[in-house]
Amino acid sequence: TKCESGCVCADGLYENLDGRCVPAEECPCEYGGLAYGKGEQIQTECEICTCTKGKWKCAQKSKCSSTCNLYGEGHITTFDGQRFVFDGNCEYILAMDGCSVNRHVSSFKIITENVICGKSGVTCSRSISIFLGNLTIILRDETFTISGENPGVQYKVKNNSLHLMFDIVIPGKYNMTLIWNRHMNFFIKISRETQETICGLCGNYNGNMKDDFETRSKYVASNELEFVNSWKENPLCGDVYFVVDPCSKNPYRKAWSEKTCSIINSQVFSACHNKVNRMPYYEACVRDSCGCDIGGDCKCMCDAIAVYAMACLEKGICIDWRTPEFCRKLLSLTS
Repeated sequence: TKCESGCVCADGLYENLDGRCVPAEECPCEYGGLAYGKGEQIQTECEICTCTKGKWKCAQKSKCSSTCNLYGEGHITTFDGQRFVFDGNCEYILAMDGCSVNRHVSSFKIITENVICGKSGVTCSRSISIFLGNLTIILRDETFTISGENPGVQYKVKNNSLHLMFDIVIPGKYNMTLIWNRHMNFFIKISRETQETICGLCGNYNGNMKDDFETRSKYVASNELEFVNSWKENPLCGDVYFVVDPCSKNPYRKAWSEKTCSIINSQVFSACHNKVNRMPYYEACVRDSCGCDIGGDCKCMCDAIAVYAMACLEKGICIDWRTPEFCRKLLSLTS
């Protein structure tokens, strides 16, 4: 609230931003450093909030979307915002539905195949498989294949030199947008029309990040590795027992990684700093730049920075961060 009670105003009145004494119902609200008057509204991805007596009153939208990110060397941000990293060499279920106890048929399943991609033992996604009933989409080697068909699923493919984007509609259930940068970054954005249970490494999408480590057996794991191991698609793969620290294994790369990734903390991204917390992205960039030691060093670093640029774009902030000398590409979804 931006009204203050005190000696400047009579009892029951409050000083507003203009220095006038007003009743409580006339008090403005604050969001993002801006003031909003009585009755004004703001919208987030999932809520509509109205300024009422100096406080925001929010209502859930009927349709709410959320995004899960798989990027770099085993980084995941779940639908509910939980972050973790793992170094598993196997196929893992990223997201699927039909997870409830009394339902075992899924209308979609998305799997990542993770392989070792650095001498330090870090892993990254080599391919993505999307199963939509009898329709299968495989993303691998910078291209895609589609096999089978499902008349109950509508999809469109947008294909350019930098990204593949799939808009998928499962009528009465989900609208999905899948974005792949033809390398290690994959984004799943889902808007659902039902409260169907979702599960996998992307979490259960119930608005509570504290229970995102729910295993295939329906209990919340005590740590991310136990959680990750429960979502192996192939049970014959070995379990993950530790997370690699590539900067410790490649200390000679740490200074270079910190210097190149510092663009995230610089003026270049300053317009986004108050909208999206930059530190998790900077730390992920440093880790990936240390670990990407089998060629493509700069590509790993550029991919990591692009993830932060994408997060900024989702908040309506387009950052022109690429130059002819730094991560040069044509205009892309991450500018």
